[in-house]
Amino acid sequence: MQLHEFVDAVTGEEPPMARTADDIIVAGRRAERRRRAGFASAGVAGLVVVAVAGAFVLPTLGAEQNSPAPVGAATSKVAEATWSDAVPFTFTFQGYDAGTLHVQDPIVASTAYQIASVYSDGHTSNDKPLTEEEAAALGGATEQDKKKAAGGKPSLWAYLTVYRPGVFDPAKIKGGTDVTVAGRRAVRALLPVGLDPQNQVDAGNKLFAWEYADNAWAAVTSISSDEATPSFEDLGGLVEGLKPSKPTPALVPFTVGYVPGGYVPLQIGTHALPGLSGIAAARAGDYGGATYTRPAAPTTGLTAPYDMVEGAIKDGFHIFVTPSTSSNQSPEPGATKCYNVSDQRRQGTGPEDGGFCNIWSADGKVVVQVSTSGLGNGLPRAELEKIAKGVTVADVGNESTWTPAADALQP
Repeated sequence: MQLHEFVDAVTGEEPPMARTADDIIVAGRRAERRRRAGFASAGVAGLVVVAVAGAFVLPTLGAEQNSPAPVGAATSKVAEATWSDAVPFTFTFQGYDAGTLHVQDPIVASTAYQIASVYSDGHTSNDKPLTEEEAAALGGATEQDKKKAAGGKPSLWAYLTVYRPGVFDPAKIKGGTDVTVAGRRAVRALLPVGLDPQNQVDAGNKLFAWEYADNAWAAVTSISSDEATPSFEDLGGLVEGLKPSKPTPALVPFTVGYVPGGYVPLQIGTHALPGLSGIAAARAGDYGGATYTRPAAPTTGLTAPYDMVEGAIKDGFHIFVTPSTSSNQSPEPGATKCYNVSDQRRQGTGPEDGGFCNIWSADGKVVVQVSTSGLGNGLPRAELEKIAKGVTVADVGNESTWTPAADALQP
């Protein structure tokens, strides 16, 4: 699914009981629906209620300036380093600073890449869900009010994707310009409004990619309400700071007991939802999740994460483990509830196909959801329920009880 398609998913009418990755911030979604003309959503995880004219609408609004703790320092010269051939679902780098930009530790891993949020000293990073009160307060706000609420700073949604060797194809970047930065091959390009390839490019939407090791590329995607910042020069400052770290398995707070035949793990989120949903709500307090697909997604020829690649996920399902406070439903301790959902993007889907299942913990504080929302709705409700009931949740507050994803995602 391409990112611009998330707009339809987020703004379309959904079952009132569904808590999907499209549905974290109900109030924000309603406010966005009233003024979505000309704008797009940054991801399924949430909505911003601040619409930036001519720019990409960011995922959620955190009115305060983000102040990430220092996590490293960019070096002044390229150092030769060895990147290990780590297995999928492994983190092989850590967060670091590069001037005004701050790369966080990666929280998403897949069969093809790792993703980390990127923050900026001069921007408000919108990856924290709005409360209903905040969304309501901003519902009728003017652009001046919104800017004031954000501390007078422009908004930024940016993330660094570090691809495994052979995965990324720089030649496929539309409108890309070849450059050399810090001795590395690099490509830079402007991205279209809403990241919809049918739209014109927006000067605030930038992609900068570089070859960090032989046939291995990293790419930073920057969606800013300020066309001038971050500049390509700012983004190029990330090149020297990316260094390998000791490979660390990505952990998830659950294990699976049943997976339907043919479905394989695609990507996970640790302390986050899987994929760009997790990046769009990185500070939402979610515990973890995974996305499965059938058949396996390609691991070559990519220029963007799977969430943005047309046809990369034809049939799949999500597993989300979140605090019940992230849900738009009242907790039902110990309950299991399943529903059918009609996916309008798939023609001929019957009423018994697709849907979601929620299972609340005995104390009602944690909810497990298995959903096919936006992923083809190829599984009947009975299968979703079987998957959900097979999920065993660890102590979400004690990471020492979590399991490496490579093991947790196999029954």
